[in-house]
Amino acid sequence: MKIHEYQGKSILARHGVAVPRGFVAFTADEARTHAQTLGGGTVVVKAQIHAGGRGKGGGVKVVAGPDAAEAAAKAMLGMTLVTYQTGPAGQVVSRVLVEEGLQMTREMYLGMVIDRSTQKIVLMASQEGGVEIEKVAEETPGKIHKVFVHQALGLQPFQARQLAFKLGLSGDEVKKAVKLMLAVYDAFVASDAALLEINPLVVTAGGDLIALDAKVNFDDNALYRHLDIREFRDLAEEDPLEVDASKFQLNYIKLDGTIGCMVNGAGLAMATMDIIKLAGGEPANFLDVGGGANAEQIKNAFRILMSDTSVKAVLINIFGGILRCDVLAQGVIAAVTDLGVRVPIVIRMEGTNVETGKQMLKESGLNFTTADAMDEAAAKVVELAS
Repeated sequence: MKIHEYQGKSILARHGVAVPRGFVAFTADEARTHAQTLGGGTVVVKAQIHAGGRGKGGGVKVVAGPDAAEAAAKAMLGMTLVTYQTGPAGQVVSRVLVEEGLQMTREMYLGMVIDRSTQKIVLMASQEGGVEIEKVAEETPGKIHKVFVHQALGLQPFQARQLAFKLGLSGDEVKKAVKLMLAVYDAFVASDAALLEINPLVVTAGGDLIALDAKVNFDDNALYRHLDIREFRDLAEEDPLEVDASKFQLNYIKLDGTIGCMVNGAGLAMATMDIIKLAGGEPANFLDVGGGANAEQIKNAFRILMSDTSVKAVLINIFGGILRCDVLAQGVIAAVTDLGVRVPIVIRMEGTNVETGKQMLKESGLNFTTADAMDEAAAKVVELAS
């Protein structure tokens, strides 16, 4: 789950990380009031969407005074902000963050993520702050410094000092950086975060280290432990079909192709998408119905697939383990009948009760196309979609 910058900063502040004073505004009048509360001087008005690169798209403005803050907020609220992370469709801005202006002497990058190759949390830092860190990693990876955290020991002060020196900090700045990094680590672990980025982390004219931005993503599987964080979810920032799928414990991600996919198991779903592309087609989605899906979930999965008007054909690829093939067939038949599905459907299934499932499909009287192998199924669905 993703959250907005101002929400991420509230979590960091809770754990002792210094952040600028600021308030979220949903109207231009609120932005003006917040600018007055912050002293009436220079403030920064920042569009709040779940994407980076907002500044280049016109979503960050440094302004002087409440009148200018109101004008900037009025221009941003309701606009469709396009960045390198939103894609060409962009994202509508529904709220802005009004923050105090700061005098900065340096911008750096600090990030934390779970490194699956080592099965450890990795803390990353770079002197190249305030820019697209992905570009830095690709072009000059040596400028990104890392320390790996042992699960049982946690982040150690000496590791934080190593990164502080790599950032070119000295004296009291090192002490402040160590304190900040330890606090960031506490926030990451305590909130079950999957990603935490501060870009930029700045040194102010007074020598303080402040998180000027915050991007935090969370492990969905741990949200039951964080009801307060779960309340941060902004459904308007998510694809409506993905929101709908989450209500039925379906893992769905919309893509740009024409072939709808329904698969059980994330690995098999990825392989199915790959083989569709190898056959010359383009998947319209990632959809993992899970190993324990029932007939009702299958029906809802079909309904969500059919809500995407770009879908011209559907490939169902199921390995019957916990989800038996006869249960799948029952759900598919019910869904196609009740929803009046008119696009071609190719079904490839193997596993528990596969013969019973195939017999049910055959006796349904519906126009299903079956296949025994994945490459055969992919070739058939690509042909039918075209």
